[in-house]
Order: sequence, then C-alpha cells, then structure tokens
Amino acid sequence: MPLPTVLMTDVIRSTKQGDSHGGAYLVDLEQRSFDKVLDWNTMDIDWEGRGSGRGLRGIAFHGDEIYIAASDELCVFDRSFNLLRTHQNQYLRHIHEGFLEGDRLFLISTSYNAVLEFDIAKGAFVSGFWLDAEAKAQGPDGKKTATITPHTFDPNAPGGPERGDQMHLNMVWRHNGHTLVSGLRTPVQLAFDGTTLTPTARLPWFTHNCRPFGNGTLYHATKDDAVVVSTRDGRVARRYELPRYDEAKLEHADVPDDYARQAFGRGLCVSDDGLIIAGSSPSTVTAYDPKTCQPLASVNVTMDVRNCPHGLEIWPY
Repeated sequence: MPLPTVLMTDVIRSTKQGDSHGGAYLVDLEQRSFDKVLDWNTMDIDWEGRGSGRGLRGIAFHGDEIYIAASDELCVFDRSFNLLRTHQNQYLRHIHEGFLEGDRLFLISTSYNAVLEFDIAKGAFVSGFWLDAEAKAQGPDGKKTATITPHTFDPNAPGGPERGDQMHLNMVWRHNGHTLVSGLRTPVQLAFDGTTLTPTARLPWFTHNCRPFGNGTLYHATKDDAVVVSTRDGRVARRYELPRYDEAKLEHADVPDDYARQAFGRGLCVSDDGLIIAGSSPSTVTAYDPKTCQPLASVNVTMDVRNCPHGLEIWPY
C-alpha cells in the first residue's frame, strides 16, 4: 500500500511578535515531500511562554471544509485553505486537540480544563464540561491525592469554569458514547458519560494524543521521546522511537529545553491500514510499521528546533 499524505499543523515555540509563529503543511510520506499551505502570523495573540497563543493545533475534516483550531478560536477553511469563517467562545483558551463525531466537534480547552462541543450544522457551541482537580492530604505521611469532579456548563452563558490550567488537558476522544480526556498531569485517561467520570487506562506523566488502540492505549510518551502502545494497566507493549538529529545541524538549538527541544513528540494519527504516524520536533512526520516498530518513511519540514507539530490527520481529499 502507498504511504498516505497527512495534514500537519505546527507551533513555532519561543518566537517573537512579528515573526511567523506556525502554519500547516501537506506532507506526502510516499514521495517524501511537503507543501506549506498556511502561514499563521496573526498579531493579536498571547506571546508569553513556550507555545501560548502561537500556531495552529487540532484538525478535523467535514465535507469539503477543514476545521483547524488556533489557540483561542476555531477556523474553517476550504480545500484550497482559504479562510471561510471563524468561531470564538469565551471558554476557549489554548485549544490543543479536537475530535469529530458526525456533525459534532469536541475541542479541548486547556486553560479552562474543559471540553466544548461545537454543532457544525448550527455553527454554534452547544454544551461543555470541565474538570475540577482538588488536592487532598491523605494518610499520616501527608501525601496528597487528587479528587477530580466533572461539571457541565452552558458555553454561551456566564457561570462556567474559571481560567486555570490544573492538569494541562491536551487530548479529547470519543469512544462508545463517552468523551475521553487526558493530559500532561493526568495519571489516567478519564471517560465522561455526561454524569460520571471513570478512569479507563493508566498513563505516565507528560503524555499527548492519548487514544484507544486495539485492546490498549496509544499515546505520545513525550517525556521519553517515543510513541507507546500500552495495556490498560499501563504496561508498555510496543515502543516507537522518535527521530533525532545531529545537534550541529539544528537551528536555534540554544533555546532552553523548557521552551523547545528536539524529539518532543506531539501529533499522532493512524492510517486505515494501521500505520502509526507521529509528529516530533523539529517539525518531522514519521510513519511506522505497527508490528516491527520500525520507521517506514520520515519527512523533515525544517531543522529549526522551535517548530513543533501539533495537529496531524490523514488527508482525505
């Protein structure tokens, strides 16, 4: 089978105002080539910190339209990447990923610990829930555990969540009628059925793009520079190493690791024939054989280590 083409969005971490701070690329893994289709250089964003308001994030395809999340708004493009319209909401802040189910798009709003549901047919945000993590001391040793409580809210009314990134939620997925969420500081993947929150899989700290995969879980173990398939109890079944480059060939390699580093893994998708396709810094897309864990093809877009993939989806057109 030929290797697919994917759409990749990226965030250029630690850039300055006036610089391009992200974009989108069509990456042809079969031909080992790429085409930059969007350059995101808006000025009215939050420039503080590593990624902040920079760049483009989660991707979804609906009919002939392409939905791409910027940090604080949902952008809609045609197949030629002309901007058609945008959708904003007061509870969107530092969007990471989205998941499309029918005509409903679920977006993770990291700074509000929230998931917002967008009705494409209505062109409106229609519901949401947020997670409140409260740390409590437990036992004579004084160690703390977190109690996580879900709250539903109306995204079009006041009284929703307050801004405050407790768990750095970065992934949303739909599975068997449940909304699954996970993040950098969630030791488990959590499933919400509209009322009850249930742990479904054990995770290490500092993960991205967590999703069900066969009888287990697939995710970026970003701290360990690898993509991992694990059992639901957290045992590693397969590991896919992310590419690394000669440090002398990297651009902006003097940026502190906390802001940008190579082999930082984010952006993950699976092709119809089961290939695992992963993004990593500096903006690189790699396809892996799911059984041997060996790379089949890798396309590097830039050697500027500040460029970090974010969204990654199979191009359907």
